[in-house]
Amino acid sequence: MALTIGIVGLPNVGKSTLFNALTRAGVLAANYPFATIEPNIGVVSLPDPRLDRLAEIFGSERIVPATVSFVDIAGIVRGASEGEGMGNQFLANIREADAICQVVRAFTDEDVHHVAGKVDPADDLETINTELVLADLQTVEKQIPRLEKEVRGKKTDPAVLTAAEKAYEVLAEGTTVFAARDRLAKAGVDPAALKQLQLLTSKPFIYVVNTDEAGLADEAMKARMRDLVAPAEAIFLDAKLESELIELDPEDAAEMLASTGQEESGLAQLARVGFDTLGLQTYLTAGPKESRAWTIRKGWTAPQAAGVIHTDFERGFIKAEVVGFEDLVEVGSIAAARAAGKARIEGKEYVMADGDVVEFRFNV
Repeated sequence: MALTIGIVGLPNVGKSTLFNALTRAGVLAANYPFATIEPNIGVVSLPDPRLDRLAEIFGSERIVPATVSFVDIAGIVRGASEGEGMGNQFLANIREADAICQVVRAFTDEDVHHVAGKVDPADDLETINTELVLADLQTVEKQIPRLEKEVRGKKTDPAVLTAAEKAYEVLAEGTTVFAARDRLAKAGVDPAALKQLQLLTSKPFIYVVNTDEAGLADEAMKARMRDLVAPAEAIFLDAKLESELIELDPEDAAEMLASTGQEESGLAQLARVGFDTLGLQTYLTAGPKESRAWTIRKGWTAPQAAGVIHTDFERGFIKAEVVGFEDLVEVGSIAAARAAGKARIEGKEYVMADGDVVEFRFNV
């Protein structure tokens, strides 16, 4: 599934350093605004220890993990909603992303100039959110008169107009649509109608606080930032440290990570949270050639999941043999799972669960 997370932030907050660490792509990480002009796209593997265990059980020659795609989008500045800096290009690129990962700076480095002249992550948040909200306000202000006319002519569902009006109320307060999603739901706004408006701030948000070793240990700062970005997830990492970790072998990387008091790298956290934020999950297939994680949306049925492998699998779907990952590990093989009654035959209505180990039967 080709879903992407757009990485955004003010210039010089460590956005490209983070992207380099995510993808090892070597993107220019220059200490001046607009070092990134054309967005750089990178595909990041999702850490999944289940695949290693499956490969052991099936004697697989290779492992193919699920992936998350990140897009490094040009640095935003105040006035981007009016086209300042690379504003117009920024807005066009972010519109194409499925979720927004906002990077804010919480580290101090005299050699790296902050575009605002001071390090204040809360101010960074406000600047970027304001530009996105202003861009959405412009969009909705144009949409409402058109929708009113179309509703009168019975060419548009009134629910879309209602969604636009309610979204305008939220945006006029300076709040993102994502942050107000529960409030909009309680007001009876149809999510499908809201999606038709294609608003930037209705996309899911993730926040990355790029800090240093002291910041990683500052629980009070972390609590403040989590409160600021709720209901979105906040991830705290040191992009420079992450860049160093990826150059080390696993044992040395784990030792360095432990020395900072962390059990999991920031990149692993970001990939996992990004995957979840996009509403995705994985199912697994395994055999002598490979053990693989396949990406699907939460709530998908077995035929839809089969279609990710090949459209013929969905079109000619007959049934699926499903074993839960934990059950398979417990008994040690598919044959043993069948003998123990742990293997199930599921039909077209079956809703996939994360970690299902599956073999599809189809006929075209």
